[in-house]
Amino acid sequence: MRFLLDDEQRAFAASLDAMLSAADTPSAVRAWADGDPALGRALWSRLAEAGVFALAVPEAHEGVGPLPVELVVAFVELGRHAVPGPVVETVAAAALLSALGERGGSGPAKRLLPGLASGGSVATLASDGGYALDADAATVLLAAEGESLYLAPGHGPVSASADLARRLSRPRTGGELLARGPEVTRAVRRAVTWARLATAAQALGVGLALLDRTVAYVGQRTQFGVPVGSFQAVKHRLADARIALEFARPLLFGAALSMTPADVAAAKVTAVEAAYATARTALQLHGAIGYTAEYDLSLWLTKARPLRAAWGTPAECRAQVLAGLSGARPRP
Repeated sequence: MRFLLDDEQRAFAASLDAMLSAADTPSAVRAWADGDPALGRALWSRLAEAGVFALAVPEAHEGVGPLPVELVVAFVELGRHAVPGPVVETVAAAALLSALGERGGSGPAKRLLPGLASGGSVATLASDGGYALDADAATVLLAAEGESLYLAPGHGPVSASADLARRLSRPRTGGELLARGPEVTRAVRRAVTWARLATAAQALGVGLALLDRTVAYVGQRTQFGVPVGSFQAVKHRLADARIALEFARPLLFGAALSMTPADVAAAKVTAVEAAYATARTALQLHGAIGYTAEYDLSLWLTKARPLRAAWGTPAECRAQVLAGLSGARPRP
């Protein structure tokens, strides 16, 4: 099956690319990693004005969604430009709250979703005692514990991951009870599906950026008087990376159309593995400069591995795919 974006979707991607290209996202990423979210929050506001976060919020709560295909279009660009912050987690929170609203628990949805759509609120989400991303920068911290959903009162100590712009911490227990019952478990499942879709799109964007930067680099770097990119071994590595990324693209858009957990899991594992393989190729072909933190390439290199495990490891996603093929009921 062939997936092609329409003119409006391509224009949306181009507008985000132009906006983010002019925004100096590397500076925002480095400031975010140093604990200064000012540049990142300004970028967040511009993304919200472009409608990015409203894509996951229903029209009944001042959004324009749910529009998973457009969300994929947007998150590929966010990954391509290494946008910092809990962008995926805000989408997951919106999906969770929207599911509760659909089942009659409209209180939390009515109260919190408009702020997520407008960009006035930054959300992050943790489930069953797990870590939350960038809880120190979030204004809405949701914690799902079994069949209960809380608005957490704060978070514990912050830990850095391989990507210094991804800070992890555990929400404090207790807080305001927002919802309770089996509907919370179902809403969390939906949130995981949306988070995996957004993570897959972000990873694809990261991989594409790494590939583009590496192709440009090997075309400029010379050895034995010729560009390194003219060597067959280099061409083969880059071709393998391109094929892997392009193979992930139709799976990603196919998953956005179906939104079944198995399809989304397949897209996620394919996209993150392609991005990770591209990161390894980029690092090898850049040589020692690829390890240098001051070199912008590192901002994308360090994202590839954490995205691999975010919202489901490759093994967990493969198990979800197999469960879907066998007709087995997915685990909560």
